[in-house]
Amino acid sequence: MNSETSSSTSDPEPPSWLRRLRRWLGGDRDSVPDNRQQLLELLHQAQRKGLVSVDDMLMIEGILHMGEMRVRDIMVPRSHVIYIHKSLGIDDMLEIIASSGHSRFPVVDEKLDDVEGILLAKDLSRYHDADSRGDFELNDILRPAVFIPESKRLNVLLKDFRQSRNHMAIVVDEHGGVAGLVTIEDVLEQIVGEIDDEHDAADVTNIRKHESRGDDGQGARSWYTIRGATPLEEFNQYFGEHFYNDKFETVAGLITHELGRLPKNGEEARLGRYLFRITSANSRRINQMRLQIVDENGTAGASDAGGHESEPPSDTGKAESVDAAASASGQH
Repeated sequence: MNSETSSSTSDPEPPSWLRRLRRWLGGDRDSVPDNRQQLLELLHQAQRKGLVSVDDMLMIEGILHMGEMRVRDIMVPRSHVIYIHKSLGIDDMLEIIASSGHSRFPVVDEKLDDVEGILLAKDLSRYHDADSRGDFELNDILRPAVFIPESKRLNVLLKDFRQSRNHMAIVVDEHGGVAGLVTIEDVLEQIVGEIDDEHDAADVTNIRKHESRGDDGQGARSWYTIRGATPLEEFNQYFGEHFYNDKFETVAGLITHELGRLPKNGEEARLGRYLFRITSANSRRINQMRLQIVDENGTAGASDAGGHESEPPSDTGKAESVDAAASASGQH
């Protein structure tokens, strides 16, 4: 009796969802993964059998990896931080806000290491006329700045953000200098993937066509840069294709599904006449790919040869480079 009680206490029954997952996959219904890697492999099996979508799989992986990642891995580096000098007038501040598209800014004294607080763009909205601007005092609307070390784990930071309701933190190095900044959006993107706001949506080209010629100036060849977040619907419209799967919605999801895993930089995947080469990816997502249209032998065809791509959507011609869009970190 005591022996049975002791055994029951020391060997708790696996969670019901894990037992069901094991049963669906044909494994031992009472066994549980011994470590995180085994759990990920079990979930990958579920994804390959169609029990978990690619997007859901990537989100689960992101959650599990957050405990291993630190602020330094995702922060906006010092050189990319857009800040405001406290000596500026309100018109100059509004100009910086309008040109950057961000909503939060560190306010500094003489240099970036002297952070006085955080300015929210919305707090300037009350100073809309000459009368209100006559009473303007920057210190009245500054929010306290939160400082965190580079080594802080992301799961701890996310908990702190939620409890404090802060959306931005200043990252400091071991010497106390400003190393960069991080926002709650930067953290959430490690789980759900890249989050585009209104400015991002207007400034991104998902598909960009390029042409190159041989040394003799003949034999033009076409190739494309494709953002991983490009919707399959847009890809199909551009190239006249019919790729579809209800488990994913993006080109990155298509490639990940075909390979059965998240590819690394430099890897290639061929889908019919399309040869994709991964040019920018990390442990969480595919940011950008290079695409060539090839023949049956895998040889790149001449410009538009064998293809029937349509004209790109009209809003794809007004964006910055795909490289910049794929690698940009948000100050938000």
